[in-house]
Amino acid sequence: MNRTKKIVVLGATGSIGKQTLTCVDEANRRTPGTFEIVGLSAYSNVQELEGLANRYPKAGLACVGLSRTGSTSPRSNLGTRWFFGPDAIRELLDSREADLAVNGIASAAGFLGSILALEHGCNLALANKESVVMGFSQIKRLADAKGLSIIPVDSEHAALFQLTSRIGTQSITELTLTASGGPFRAMSLEQLKAIAPEDAVRHPVWKMGKKISIDSATLANKGLELIEAVRLFSMPEDRVSILIHPESIVHALVRTKDSALYAYMSEPDMKLPINIALNWPNEELALYGRLDLAGKTLHFEAPDTERFPMLRLAREAVRLGEVVTNAYNAANEVAVSAFVERRILFTQIPEVVENTLSKNWSLETAGIDSIFEIDARARHYAEDYVRKISC
Repeated sequence: MNRTKKIVVLGATGSIGKQTLTCVDEANRRTPGTFEIVGLSAYSNVQELEGLANRYPKAGLACVGLSRTGSTSPRSNLGTRWFFGPDAIRELLDSREADLAVNGIASAAGFLGSILALEHGCNLALANKESVVMGFSQIKRLADAKGLSIIPVDSEHAALFQLTSRIGTQSITELTLTASGGPFRAMSLEQLKAIAPEDAVRHPVWKMGKKISIDSATLANKGLELIEAVRLFSMPEDRVSILIHPESIVHALVRTKDSALYAYMSEPDMKLPINIALNWPNEELALYGRLDLAGKTLHFEAPDTERFPMLRLAREAVRLGEVVTNAYNAANEVAVSAFVERRILFTQIPEVVENTLSKNWSLETAGIDSIFEIDARARHYAEDYVRKISC
């Protein structure tokens, strides 16, 4: 009989975190004791974290964005299970033994979560793409040194992970990621200039957070995923392609030496890759994403990098190395925030990123501290440029 797998969920109150807990609960209903939640983190949503504390009584709880004295939680509910402040995730992991950490933290803040999970001996189910974009060399070094696995949870990379595992990397010559194209793929440049933040957060297929929805609309999300694919699967940038596929049924494809294409298809449901990661390396029966192709029509087209230059910029960045992809990510986060605040136009997001990448990025990434220094420097350049072009 398999022992209970102990799980920590980082970013438990976000979209990935909530869906992870749904998968855990459903697995435990079918087979009690399959998983045990031993840790949960959130940034500042302490009220929602309190509700999860009642559902998972053995879990430690980390609230990174609040101090214990600043928390509005009833004092009687805090006890020794709670950890607050910038070291909360480290203290949580110090206090619990876990087999797997699911990292669903959004944006650059998730990089440290990946580092801490690996340092504490957890296999990493990775939904935080910034961990790979900012400092994959560091998380790969840690995972290899400790004999740990990094299991992609993004739907496209989870699909590539399945395809490469089943076919064998030695047979694969090309990777293809698909993109829905976002809500504005048919708009002209002039129309794109008039896009408002409330329009950009409404994704046509996936239900996601605000930032990742805007990234999908600019194709920055696919740029980040291209960088991920190059690194996770050790594939040269020129052998990773992007296809616009509005139906989001084909999540990735691989081409083998005999020129055949193999596709990974499912209904768009993030619980499918999450469930695969939770059970890895075992396979368990699940109905998430179950697809019936009858009556469906699938469309594919090449992306337009003139109207959506974030893909072109991502290719340029990954060719130049980890320092520049780190800068790409940081500048994009600043630009998206400025757009949400209505300080810049939708079409100026790539302008901010391109200006940031034009700076001198001749530094070598030597360690974790330098990764955060580069991130801060890129944010400074991006914010400075935002002030110059603000609406």
